[in-house]
Amino acid sequence: MLKYQNNNKTLQGRFTKYVQIDTQSDPLSETIPSTEKQKDLGRVLVAELLEMGITDAHLDNFGYVYATIPSTTEKEVPVICFCSHMDTSPDCSGKNVKPIIHSNYQGQDLVLPDDETIILKMAEHPDLKDQIGSDIITASGTTLLGADNKAGVAEIMEAAAFLIAHPEIKHGKIRILFTPDEEIGRGVDKADLKKLGADFGYTIDGETLGSIEDETFSADGAVLTINGVSTHPGFAKGKMESAIKILADVISALPADCLSPESTELKEGFIHPVTFGGSVEQAEARFILRAFNDEELSANGELLDATVQNIIEDFPNSTYTLKITPQYRNMKQVLDQYPQVIEYGIEAIKRAGIVPKQQSIRGGTDGSRLSFMGLPCPNIFAGEHAFHGKQEWASVQDMEKAVQTIVNIASIWEEKA
Repeated sequence: MLKYQNNNKTLQGRFTKYVQIDTQSDPLSETIPSTEKQKDLGRVLVAELLEMGITDAHLDNFGYVYATIPSTTEKEVPVICFCSHMDTSPDCSGKNVKPIIHSNYQGQDLVLPDDETIILKMAEHPDLKDQIGSDIITASGTTLLGADNKAGVAEIMEAAAFLIAHPEIKHGKIRILFTPDEEIGRGVDKADLKKLGADFGYTIDGETLGSIEDETFSADGAVLTINGVSTHPGFAKGKMESAIKILADVISALPADCLSPESTELKEGFIHPVTFGGSVEQAEARFILRAFNDEELSANGELLDATVQNIIEDFPNSTYTLKITPQYRNMKQVLDQYPQVIEYGIEAIKRAGIVPKQQSIRGGTDGSRLSFMGLPCPNIFAGEHAFHGKQEWASVQDMEKAVQTIVNIASIWEEKA
């Protein structure tokens, strides 16, 4: 079987081009997409897809890119979707990203030139141990890289170009979906699954080479608002009840040795404040609640509420509201009903010469929600590492293996049909 090879470095070129387009999403925005600049990348992708010969590629008003790779077989094959998100995290700047290629990595510390205090060390990034001889891409030290998830975007684009150029590779109809706002939990809010018309999907948004993830957190978001009592600070004795201090007391009262990102791992969930602000009269904090099953997730919400109630008892003239909103649920609940989706993904990874690593992810993907919307959708590795920060990096060779895996998945579904 013909195998993909990145001989002319087109994959590397796509990736370094895409990361230089600022697509940071904004959790405080109420627009869809949350930032118009995400469409800048969408327009580039549509132009490249049309140039490949994919005639129906388009960007809709909500910032989604849709495209179709036509079937090359007479068989009736389920329609497969490959999906990645275009936005980057609000946690770190994605403006003026300067990608740097560290060729033939030999285990040395990688000092990033625009801020020499940002250093990638093998001791702190264990996956670098498997990258001796590889080409590592980082940013320059003042921004994130954007491999999450422009690595996945580049890999899907490269796989599409390869399949279009090689119609002798048998596969069914393939749908491509690039989404906005995944990083703020809205990645599929306006995805049109009827228009997409896919039966099964794969998000390309994972980390370590060979990983396939069929389980995610279940997730809720929470907004806690404290309504305090404001008065002149010179005459405040016995009267003032500062909403800022009450809110700080609540956060301090939450468990630190458990139920916190800093102290949890594996299948342990958490309650995590992500924003905090306000005034004496009113203060607000936003939280993310995470657990691997819905019962524990509900318990985390109840614990947050009980903590607030306990603190606010000492402030008789203050009140609070706590609004908890579902974000996504553990996709394993759906994927266990369709074992072939995982089986074919594992086989595709093996055919790329990699040992598969079936695992859970301490996070979520668009696939979490897509699975519950009727599109069973596990997550495949993209080769992104240390995401959401200035030490983010990716391996060109791992990205090449991801492209091979995408092509293999398309072929396997045709073979098994």
